[in-house]
Amino acid sequence: MYQWHPSDPSGKCVRTNVAGVQYEEFSCLYPWIEKTLTPFEKTYDPVPVRDWMRERPFLAVWVVLFYGVAIIAGRRYFANRPAWNLRKTLALWNFSLSLFSFWGLCRLLPVLIHNYMFYSWRENFCYDPESNVGSGTAGISPQFFVLSKIPELVDTFFIVVHKKPLIFLHWYHHISVLLFCWQGYIMNPPTAIIFAVMNYAVHAIMYFYYFLMAVHFKPKWLNAKWITMAQIAQMVGGVSVTIFGSYLLFVEKPAGCFMSVQYHLVPNFIMYGSYLYLFVLFFFGRYQVGVKRSKKTD
Repeated sequence: MYQWHPSDPSGKCVRTNVAGVQYEEFSCLYPWIEKTLTPFEKTYDPVPVRDWMRERPFLAVWVVLFYGVAIIAGRRYFANRPAWNLRKTLALWNFSLSLFSFWGLCRLLPVLIHNYMFYSWRENFCYDPESNVGSGTAGISPQFFVLSKIPELVDTFFIVVHKKPLIFLHWYHHISVLLFCWQGYIMNPPTAIIFAVMNYAVHAIMYFYYFLMAVHFKPKWLNAKWITMAQIAQMVGGVSVTIFGSYLLFVEKPAGCFMSVQYHLVPNFIMYGSYLYLFVLFFFGRYQVGVKRSKKTD
């Protein structure tokens, strides 16, 4: 039976959130982290917003529908019109997302490391995350991670107004990640912290690369191929975590494990499996074909 217990036996950092659930305040465990928190982070409570999101499980669906209509309308509008030049705005946008992702990584990675130092991987896969990354200061970056998937749709706006090719992988990724993250946050998968850390890390690098591209300051050694490889590595990580979770549920069959097949494992397999397939296709289609063409030219 997997029942949550604080990592510090003294229990001095145990708090109770507004929903009546006990959790361990991460900034209390590590005072040096508390010193880096902003006044907003010290006072923000993620639980009310989480409950608000749970009361609106289909909000992400409506956002996605609006997103699809906006894409169609935007492409039709620019069909016979010149492209806009919003390069400076795009640079600022990408830099902002890179900073946000770096902040999220700095906040959430220490929590992930702490969890695997003081709890076994089975416990991390089975505990209700509300007692860890669902409450207190540690619950802010996971919540903002999910909410950020809505403004990230603005990426497509720049593609449309600049009249750049809009590939399937781009809009499918934006739509599916918003839907899966929104529903996943409502269902509270224990492994979500791993997925969020990986995504924060890749996005911090990716959006900084896009920023450098927008300001025409890309180093020669920094190739887009490495960004795609990092994305593929993220998807491999997501599939691997889901495989471990499947082994835990189907082979070991622990009693009282918070992870479920229908709400956690199946959605994870669909999301990361499809991403892995599409990103690998994109990688070989873009970079390997490019290599073959360059050899023929030589």
